[in-house]
Amino acid sequence: MPITPTKKIWMDGTLVNWDDATVHVLTHGLHYGTGAFEGVRAYPTSQGPAVFRLREHMERLLRSCKILMIDVPFTVDELCQATLDTVAANDMVDGCYIRPLVYLGYGEMGVNPLPAPVNVAIAVWPWGAYLGDHGAANGVRMMISSWQRHHPNAMPTAAKATGMYLNSGLAKVQAIKAGYDEAIMLGPDGRLSECTGENLFVVRNGVLITPPPSEAGALPGITQDTVIALAKDLGTEVRFEAMIRTDLYLADEVFLTGTAAEVVPVSSVDDRLVNDGTPGPLTKAIQAKYNAVVRGQLPEYASWLTHA
Repeated sequence: MPITPTKKIWMDGTLVNWDDATVHVLTHGLHYGTGAFEGVRAYPTSQGPAVFRLREHMERLLRSCKILMIDVPFTVDELCQATLDTVAANDMVDGCYIRPLVYLGYGEMGVNPLPAPVNVAIAVWPWGAYLGDHGAANGVRMMISSWQRHHPNAMPTAAKATGMYLNSGLAKVQAIKAGYDEAIMLGPDGRLSECTGENLFVVRNGVLITPPPSEAGALPGITQDTVIALAKDLGTEVRFEAMIRTDLYLADEVFLTGTAAEVVPVSSVDDRLVNDGTPGPLTKAIQAKYNAVVRGQLPEYASWLTHA
């Protein structure tokens, strides 16, 4: 999906024109993937655009940078305000996708990242359903990728680091070229981990199950955390449990979650229908509640929204 340019991008404390938000070709992060990022969304509400779980995203961004030993020259509060300023400067009244990025910039080349300068940018743009409106409504076709998730002693899986997403890109390309919508990745132990940019949920006998991030090598998701809270509020039991691929084939329901994807049902895995191949009742209930929460339609969850 092409990015629709907006007016301004926040770079190192200043709002600059979209076309002027450039970096040098010798930027360290371009060569070595040294950086961390977040995906955040703002939604239209009756009180204007509101960013969903903004502070939690910025706190995770700084945790990622701590793991990578990148010293960010801005606080969580400053990054939150910069995000709100960028949303407002671009008149994102209908909502938008938000990309905060910390990267090592131009100044010194070589694998050693420590001497490189730290740069921070925040961009916003209109972005619809990541896996398409049809997929969100009817379910997506998934495959188990032959590319495995990183071993936690090879790459820090608790960090949302830029270079690590080459792994996701390889799996995504494999799935698209094979005719699927998205890939599911296994951890180094052969158990279910996550998708290329989403967490995974399975419904079995009325219980909602998701792989434990620390064991599966998956990134702990903020949308994953949101869905767990909503499911519990709906009276559903939720478990973190290690699973294997056949748990997907035999599940009553499967869905994935992420800031970009939101809540998306899975219709099939490796050409095996999930149940009858249509979105299940719990998936639809959670999806509907999530869509209402992010748009400010349920006052009991108002604390998750920060108005621009």
